[in-house]
Amino acid sequence: MDTTLQDPLVGQVLDGRYRVDARIAVGGMATVYRALDTRLDRVLALKVMHPALAADVSFVERFIREAKSVARLAHPNVVQVFDQGTDGSYVYLAMEYVAGCTLRDVLRERGALQPRAALDILEPVLAALGAAHRAGFVHRDMKPENVLIGDDGRVKVADFGLVRAVDTVTNTTGAVLGTVSYLAPEQIEHGTADPRVDVYACGVVLYEMLSGDKPHSGDSPAQVLYQHLHADVPAPSAAVPGLAAVLDGLVATATARDPELRPADAVALLGQVLEARGGLTAGELDAVPPKALAADHDNADDRTSVIPRSLSIPRTLPVNEDGEAYAVHGADAGLDRTSRFESPPPLPPRRRGAGPRRGVLAIVAALLLVLGVGAGVWYINSGQFTKVPPVLSKTEAQATDRLEAAGLDVGKVEHAYSDTVKRGTVVSTDPGIGERIRKNDSVTLTISDGPETVKVADLEGLRLDKAKARLKADGLAAGMVTREFSDEVSKGSVIRTEPKAGTERHAGSAIAIVVSRGSRVEVPDVTGSSVEDAREKLEDKGLKVEVATERVTSEFDKGQVAEQSPGEGKAVAEGDTVTLKISKGPEMVEVPDVVGDNVDDARQELEDAGFEVDEDHGFLGLFGGDTVKSQSVDAGDKAPKGSTITIEVR
Repeated sequence: MDTTLQDPLVGQVLDGRYRVDARIAVGGMATVYRALDTRLDRVLALKVMHPALAADVSFVERFIREAKSVARLAHPNVVQVFDQGTDGSYVYLAMEYVAGCTLRDVLRERGALQPRAALDILEPVLAALGAAHRAGFVHRDMKPENVLIGDDGRVKVADFGLVRAVDTVTNTTGAVLGTVSYLAPEQIEHGTADPRVDVYACGVVLYEMLSGDKPHSGDSPAQVLYQHLHADVPAPSAAVPGLAAVLDGLVATATARDPELRPADAVALLGQVLEARGGLTAGELDAVPPKALAADHDNADDRTSVIPRSLSIPRTLPVNEDGEAYAVHGADAGLDRTSRFESPPPLPPRRRGAGPRRGVLAIVAALLLVLGVGAGVWYINSGQFTKVPPVLSKTEAQATDRLEAAGLDVGKVEHAYSDTVKRGTVVSTDPGIGERIRKNDSVTLTISDGPETVKVADLEGLRLDKAKARLKADGLAAGMVTREFSDEVSKGSVIRTEPKAGTERHAGSAIAIVVSRGSRVEVPDVTGSSVEDAREKLEDKGLKVEVATERVTSEFDKGQVAEQSPGEGKAVAEGDTVTLKISKGPEMVEVPDVVGDNVDDARQELEDAGFEVDEDHGFLGLFGGDTVKSQSVDAGDKAPKGSTITIEVR
C-alpha cells in the first residue's frame, strides 16, 4: 500500500515526464514512488536516489551504468527497468510497477509458510537470479523486501540497483554494501561478491519462509555479521519440528559458509530445489507450520546500507559476565579468527526411485524457468485482498451495490464538477478502479455535479490582492500578472483582465491580470546638484528619493550628486524611487616634476598620473624649443585627478 506522507516530490513532474503521485517505500539507498508516465500514459514505479548518495559523482555514474545494464535483462520474474535520468539534484530509475505486496509483508502477517508456498516463491526468484547470473550479473541484496508478489500471483525480483557485472566484482576495500541479515561471509570478510552470495541470501530467505524468523539475530549489526562468519544457519526443522529433512538440506547447502561448497549459481540451486520438491509428498509440502508471531520491529537491519569495514568485520567478539557477545571496535576488532569454517550437512539421500533421470529433469526444468517460464503464487494473498470494482459513470446507489457485493464499504461521498461525466454519477474512486484493497475496507466515491462555468468579474480599479481574492471566491485562479503605465488607474490597481470581464470560463481557469504601474515619468538629470536641489526636482516629478550611505569619488565637488539610478531619461512610474550617490570630491593625485623634461616625455608622465595636459609654446608657437621650462601646478602638490596641468615649453 502507498505510504505517502509529506514528501516534497509528491505532486511534482520529474524530467518533464513523470508525475509523482504517491510514495510507496523508503529504503537505505532510495525512495520509491508510484508515478505516471505522462508521455505513454502508464503507471510505473519511480526509484529516486537519496540526496546524500546522489551527491557522490562516482556512485551516480555507477548507478547509471548498472541501470543501463539491468535494463537489458528481460525476464518475466524480473522487475523491468524502463528509463533512467536526472532532474536537477534528483537521480531516478523508471521501473515496472507491480501492484501487490512484498514477501516481507506476507511474512510479517503470516509468519512461517507451508513448504509448498515457500518453494513456489523461491523457484521464480531463483529463475530471475539465474537469468541475471547467466547474463553476468550479481544482485548482491536479495531479501524479502525485494521479492514482489503481484495481485495476479506473479513473483518478481526487484531492486537490481546494487548489481554489478561478475567480472568487475573483485574486492571492496572501503565498505560492504548490502543488508546485514543476508550477507554472505565472503562479502563481510573480503568484500567479494559472485553469484554464490545471491545463493547464500536465497538460502537465508528460504530459512525465513520456513521458520518465520531470521537465522541470526543480535543487538547490533556487528553481532549479526559475526554470526554469519562463525555460525552455520540452523536447520529450519529446529524451529518448526516436522519439516522434511530435504528442506534442511537445501538451506544447509545454500548457506554453506565456504562458498566453494554452495551451488555455483542460482540455476544450479534451482535444479536442486526442483529435484527436492519432486521427492516430497503432498503431506510434506502442505505441512501447516505453527503461526509465527509477527515481528514487531522497524526492520532497521533489513535496510540496504553501506557498512564501514572497521565496523563490519569483527573476527571475534568478547563475552560479558552473562556470556553474551558484544561488538568491539578499533584495534581489538582485528584479532585473529579462532574458529574455522565447517562444511554444511549435505542434502539427504534421494528417496528410493529418485534416480539420475529425476536430476536431469530438474535441471531441464530449472533452465526452462530461467529462460522465461514465469511462476505465480496467487493463493498467498487469496482471501485477504480484492480489487475495487468498475463503478465509474454509475449512480451512487449502483456503485454502492457493486462495492458491497465485492465485500467493500462506501466511505465518504464527495462531489466535484465534471465536463465529461453525467451529473449524479461516479467521477472517481479512492482507491482507484482495479487497485488492490483489503476486503471490508472502505472506498471514497466522488460524484459528478456536472460542468461548471464562471463569469469573469469586473476587477478594474481593485487592488491586486483583492482582485486575486475575488477570483478565488468565484472559483477561478489568478494567472500571470503584468504591469503597464496608466494615467487613469492608480498604481497597484487592476487595469483589466484577460479574458475581459463578463467572459465565461470553466471553474479553476487561470485569469491573467494587468496592473497599473501608475503614470509614466521620465527621470530628470540631477547629477552635479546638491542633495536638496536634487530631492526637490525629483519629488516635483512624483518620484521618491533615497540617498545611499556609500560616498563615491567623482568629478563633482564634495556633497554634490555624483550618480543616480535610474539614470537620466529612463521611464519609471509615479511613486518609484530614485537612488542618489553623493560625491566625496575628486580623487587628489600628487603632481610629478616634469620641468626640464622633453615635452613628449612630460606629457606622457602627466597623463600616466591621471591628468590632462595643455602645452604653452609662447609667441614662437611650435617653432620654439621642446623642453619644459615650468608647470602650472608645482611638483609634489596634489591636484584633482582628471584636471588639466599646463606646461610651458621653450
